Amino acid sequence: MITRITGAKILLRLKDKKAIILLGPRQTGKTTLLHQLFDDKSNILWWNGDETDLRSQLENVTSTRLQSMIGNYKTLIIDEAQRIKNIGLCIKLITDNIKNVKVIATGSSAFGLANKINEPLTGRKWEFMLYPFSYKEMLQYHGQIEEQRLLEHRIIYGYYPDVVNNPGDEITILKTIVNSYLYKDILTWERIQKPDRLEKLVQALAFQIGNEISYNELGQLCGLDNETVEKYILLLERAFIVFRLSSLRRNLRNELKKSRKIYFYDNGLRNSIINQFNPVGLRNDVGALWENFIISERMKFIEYEQFYLTRYFWRTKEQQEIDYIEEYNGKMFAYEFKWNKIKNKFPITFLKAYPDSKTSVITKDNYQDFIISH
Repeated sequence: MITRITGAKILLRLKDKKAIILLGPRQTGKTTLLHQLFDDKSNILWWNGDETDLRSQLENVTSTRLQSMIGNYKTLIIDEAQRIKNIGLCIKLITDNIKNVKVIATGSSAFGLANKINEPLTGRKWEFMLYPFSYKEMLQYHGQIEEQRLLEHRIIYGYYPDVVNNPGDEITILKTIVNSYLYKDILTWERIQKPDRLEKLVQALAFQIGNEISYNELGQLCGLDNETVEKYILLLERAFIVFRLSSLRRNLRNELKKSRKIYFYDNGLRNSIINQFNPVGLRNDVGALWENFIISERMKFIEYEQFYLTRYFWRTKEQQEIDYIEEYNGKMFAYEFKWNKIKNKFPITFLKAYPDSKTSVITKDNYQDFIISH
């Protein structure tokens, strides 16, 4: 079994009263992880939010009713909790009124679960994320040499658990994830009237990874107004399909003020959306794929290690740019991502404006330390 970093962190939080909330994209192994952690333990009650009778029983439920439903169990695991109406209030009642019961809930979308629990569970929860496998998890599983050999494969097919565990079926599995799961939460919760335009937007974003995006241009491509484009992108973020990177704007008048770039949580998902699985050597988008891979892996590392920092990219009106910047402890670290090792000069304008910043070029020859360490 491939050991998940989040598993150890969950085990450390079992002894207190706070609920544990496990969030993440669909098909990343949340249920599998909980079975790994708890199947050999007794006195555990499992609820599944997909079951209609359970959802009806928990509607307008009281703490007395919850006590009778839980009985003598000491641990309650609620899978697909985002399907249950008022789930945050339900967990709050258990946490506040039923002694010695630990609640663990999973959800496949932040807007389906987190938005329903943040207010009721203020100060009453620990929240964890589970992404597709990370480079560090795979490194721990079968070592650096093997994972280095698979680098080009990972850039094309990504790290979804089923993809990693079923070599030879990568395309079929990725197509199933896109067609069956990708938009499920958004369409269920938001009742989007024109899902075909949402799909067109996701495809447009897939073609523009690593580039500055314009809501106006995206809207024209997809037949949507700017406000709807922004709304849909927010929903895609909350469903853990894409994430945004904002521009650094501080010292210079010509720095772009409201610019943003979009990345996908998984390269395989991105390539499946545009139906492009050619090997690295036959592609003209390898630079964008490399940038998406490195930034998504760095994002996983930052989340799992609870490493608190601010992330940006940098660009000026004269088209000077830096791919990625991290700021923490009052220091700035600037990075360029290049698939092939080349000499790269950082813009003098940036170096003068931020003279104490450190700069690095991340290539396929030196990327390991960047995505697995501080």
